[in-house]
Parts: sequence; C-alpha cells; structure tokens
Amino acid sequence: MTTELHALDGLISHTTTDHIPTLYAPASGKEITAGLFFRVGRADETLATAGLTHLVEHLALHRLGLSDLHYNGATANAYTLFHVTGSEEEVVTYLNSVCAGLRDLPMERLETEKEILRTEAAGRGGGPQHQMPLWRYGAQSYGLTSYNELGTWSLTPDQVRHWAQTRFTRDNAVLWITSDHVPEGLDLTLPEGARFPAPAATSALPTTPAYISGDDGHVVLTSVLRRSTAASVFADVLGRALFQDLRQEGGYSYSAEADYSPRDADFATLTAYADSLPQKQDAVVGGFVDTLARLRAGRIEQTELDSARTKLLKVYDTPDLGAAALPSYALSLLLGHRILTPEQHRAELNAVTLEDLREVAREAWDGALLQVPGRGVDWAGFTLAPQFSTTSVTGTRHQSLEDEQVTLVIGAEGVSLLTPRGPITVRYDACSAMGARPDGARTLTGHDGFSVTVEPTLYRGVTPDRIAALDAAVPAQATVRMPAREPDHIPQPRKRTSAPQSSATARSTWAWTAALWVVGLLAATWGLLCAVITGDESGAADPEWDAVVGVWILELPLVFATWKLYTARKTRRRG
Repeated sequence: MTTELHALDGLISHTTTDHIPTLYAPASGKEITAGLFFRVGRADETLATAGLTHLVEHLALHRLGLSDLHYNGATANAYTLFHVTGSEEEVVTYLNSVCAGLRDLPMERLETEKEILRTEAAGRGGGPQHQMPLWRYGAQSYGLTSYNELGTWSLTPDQVRHWAQTRFTRDNAVLWITSDHVPEGLDLTLPEGARFPAPAATSALPTTPAYISGDDGHVVLTSVLRRSTAASVFADVLGRALFQDLRQEGGYSYSAEADYSPRDADFATLTAYADSLPQKQDAVVGGFVDTLARLRAGRIEQTELDSARTKLLKVYDTPDLGAAALPSYALSLLLGHRILTPEQHRAELNAVTLEDLREVAREAWDGALLQVPGRGVDWAGFTLAPQFSTTSVTGTRHQSLEDEQVTLVIGAEGVSLLTPRGPITVRYDACSAMGARPDGARTLTGHDGFSVTVEPTLYRGVTPDRIAALDAAVPAQATVRMPAREPDHIPQPRKRTSAPQSSATARSTWAWTAALWVVGLLAATWGLLCAVITGDESGAADPEWDAVVGVWILELPLVFATWKLYTARKTRRRG
C-alpha cells in the first residue's frame, strides 16, 4: 500500500483482499455499497475490437440473473466498474459472483450478449457531445466512444476470454466498500497479471483551438487540461459564467454549464455546453465565445473565485466523508494519480489565486475544440478542423455512377475518394477497421477518423478482383466481417432524370425553333441563288466575278445566324 494511502488513516482504512488493494470506510445506514474497479476500458480497445470490455462486463454479470439487488456494471474510457448496494451478505454474493464469472465466462452466451449490446447501442443514440472525441482523438484511444461497438459483430470466444484473463486481473483492480470492515466470505480470486497504465492519447487535430459544425443547435466545447485543483475550480467558474451570461442576462439558453472529468493520471477533460433555439443560435455562439474570451483575457472577478471555492469546500461537510470519498480515492489509486488528504485538498483550494485561474483559462482556450451550429467561428481565432485528407493515393480509378466529379481510387497503399472539395484517404497501414460485407462492400476507417466506403454497385469497374486485392492489403486484425444485407439495403446508383420543362421553357424553345427554320430557309434560298449566279457567270464570255463574290459575301451572315440559332436552341433544350 502506498505512503499516500497511509496518510488517509483515520478517514479510510486499507488492506488487500485476495491480493486486490481494498479501501473501506463506514457509512450510516444498514446497507453498504461496494465497487470493484478494473483499469481497462473502451480506450484500451481498437475500433475493430470495440465492445470487447463491455462484452466481458455483461458476461461476468449474467449468472446473477434477475434480482431485487441494486447492482450494475459500467464500462468507461479508462476503467470498468462493478458496483452493488445491499446487505453485507448480498454484497459478498455479488462480488463473489462477478469474480467467478470473470474466471469462467459463460461463453455460450456470447452471441446473445453481442446482440444485446447492439440493441443497447441502437437505443442509446448520440448526444450533443457524441462526435467530440472522434474529432479530437480520431478512431482510436479516447475517440472510440464516438463509434459503435464494431467488435460485437466478429469477436471470437478466444479473444473475449484472453481479454478477461489479461485485463481483469487482481493486479489491475481496486476494491472499495462503505463499511468499517471487510466482510467475511469474500472470494475474489482472479488471475495474476499487471497494472496497465491508462492508454496514451492520440490526436486528430493538427492545430487548436479548432471548431467543427453541428446541426443540432448545441454549442459544445472540450479541452484537455493538466489535472490540478485550480483546473477543477476553473470549471466551476466557467460554468457559472456561462449560466449568468447566456441564461440569466442574455436569455439565450436554458442550459449552460461546465464539467471537469479526469481522463487519466495526468490529464482531465473540460466540457462546457449551452443549448439554443434556432433563432438564437448566432447569439448563443457569440455569447459563448465572448465568455471564454473574457476569462482567457484574465477578466475574472475575485467573487467568482470565492463562490466556486466555497462550493467545492462544502464537499468536506458531507456526512460520512470517508465513505463518500471512496470511489474517488479508489479511482486515483487505480489510475496512479496523487491522492490528497482532506486537509491537503482544502489547503490547495484556499491557495488558488486569480492568476492560477487565468493560466488555466489560457490553457483551456489553447487546446479547445468547439462545436457550433451554423456559421464558423474563424473570426474568433478558431481553425476549422480538417475536413479532407492532405494526400491521396494512386491506383486504379473508378468513376462514381452517381456523380461524374467523384472518383474512387484503389491503390497499393490505400484508398482515396476524390471529390471536388478535396480527397478523403485511408491508408492500409493506418486503418483502424474495415467492415466487410458478403456483397463486396467495404468501409475503411483510418486512425484519423476519415472513412471511405467502397460500394461495388456505385463505382464503375470495382470487380471482385479489386475487392480481393483490397482485402489482402488491409491487416487481418483490422478486418471486421459484417452480416449480409437485405437486397433492398444494397445501394443502387440514383438514376438521373431530366426535369420536366415548364410551359415558359417550352414556348421559348418553340420560338427558337421557328426562328431557326425562317433564317435557315432564307440562307438555303440565297445559297441556291448564289450557286445559279456562279454557274451563269462561269459560262459567260466575260464573267463578272466581282458580282459573284458580292452575292456570296451576303450569304455568310445568313449561315452564321443559322449556326448561332441552332446552338442556342440546343442549349435551351438541354436546360
């Protein structure tokens, strides 16, 4: 047990249970609550195996069946938590069952649990913050929460079993219990393993502050901050400032708030949010950015700091403080973050200054990703996040059957979709996942989050040989075999139809046709006369060639007018 935990003696107690670090502190009431943390989550997976941790969680809980017991499991970015509230006996039964399930997962339930997870995802939907991780991190690490759990289509029993045996181990866990003792009868036997550090963050943003567009009327900001007491205070200051500026004074938003959430041992995610009605979107964006800019410029009042500090200090007036703090302390121990005693945290809160907040505000602005509805925010110093790839590959070119300006390129290094606005490229060596359908469709998603879908029915010349070459080039571990689609779900090229002519267009076309006939007939008649005159003069003893040239010169304007009328009529008919 670490020295930091020993400093908490008197607030919480600590020991080990079956080699698992265990924290416990008493709470009032007859029931107790326990939580078993594992340092594994969605950010540890790949896009091709997304859902792996969630599957293990579901399988481990299956044998508990229906119960009146208040229990659940949760899979987050960097951890998985099994938690329960009940009598001491019920808590022991739950924890023992979870560990027994992890030791011997009911693999006969695998396909059923996969389907349950897909159903759960379909009903969950997205939220105003759903796409933010994707744009910041790409299709890996902490960006995977923006994606469906693709692995639920193709994960094998061996993959799931291996994940449980290597990640859900006694050395990768922390237990906490709201009790003055560790209950008797616990059997938390788990395989020996290693403590995995939180995954390193990836990046899909070449520069920040950046912005993206959203069409749901919400303004969302995320930024990555170094974990500190000052940063947590700043989040409260920002939330209060947004509420005051956008709701109380402006009346633009109903909800305006900010949140500070640990990401790993060293960094946290700052999230700020405001909603708006369609007619107020511009005002909300402007007010939101103005509030950020004010704090970034250092215009923070002492009263704002004092209010936030008072709110955070009230946490230490909580009854059963030790028990209330157990989840936070256990998660810090799991992630390897420093653990502060209440006295140390109070001292740090009281030591936060306005200058500390200004420094955090600048850090938040510099690393910001802002989602806005409607127009961009280049005017505020934000750069539009990349909408296209910087390069394209060379290879066989396949014309779109729907848009002659779009071309699919399948090359030896990757695939590119060439559009008038720019290319979208996925390289095979940077492919997070490729969904493969039996009908030949392939969807490739790169580490940077860009995606290209190869639909043989929508591009000219995408033969089975080209698909086979693509399959051979993508790493096997990135390939996800997807189920067959119903025939009516396989896209077909949209047929181009000519718009019906309006009555005015029809009348205009008739007028051009009539004019063409009149001028054309005149040109033909004059041309015939010119030919007769030329013949007569050529047989004369003393031909007057000046007259012949003159009549032919008069023919030229008629021929030119006929050609112009013909091309103009042709253009009208196409239009």
